[in-house]
Amino acid sequence: MRTTKQGTPAQSATADREIVISRIIVAPRELVFEAFTDVRHLSRWWGPEGFTTTTRVFEFRVGGEWDFVMHGPDGTDYQEWITWTELAPPERIAMLHGETRDDPNAFESVLTFEPDGTATRIEMHTLFPTKEQRDEAVEKYHAIEGGRQTLSNLATYVTEIVRKGAEG
Repeated sequence: MRTTKQGTPAQSATADREIVISRIIVAPRELVFEAFTDVRHLSRWWGPEGFTTTTRVFEFRVGGEWDFVMHGPDGTDYQEWITWTELAPPERIAMLHGETRDDPNAFESVLTFEPDGTATRIEMHTLFPTKEQRDEAVEKYHAIEGGRQTLSNLATYVTEIVRKGAEG
């Protein structure tokens, strides 16, 4: 009898430039997706704990942009800019994210929304241009923890919408 060696999945060629964060949110996929597509929702939950967002421009369409400032709890302002490169409602959003339109250090993110029973599994897959930029984002800007907090804020926000809907 032959046995086969069970290995771990092969690591992707870009693994050292990636951050992948996922979360189960107890809300329908369409609602979780909508929370990403409407500025009135985004401004209520976007960013890590203690951050607020001021939007200058918001055009949710392929090639559209979201120009905004994130205000940190310490009073620091962070200029941000996103353009959407792919939209497949309610399954997938792909975007380019930097400080400005011409930011040479802009990174790509793909968000996927998968049904999980009555909940939604959201995955945020971010790919940086270089390993060094990924490492700087993790070490200097706490990108992994910030991403987890952002998805936690999203979960709290949409769960509250679902709860209010059930009461109403």
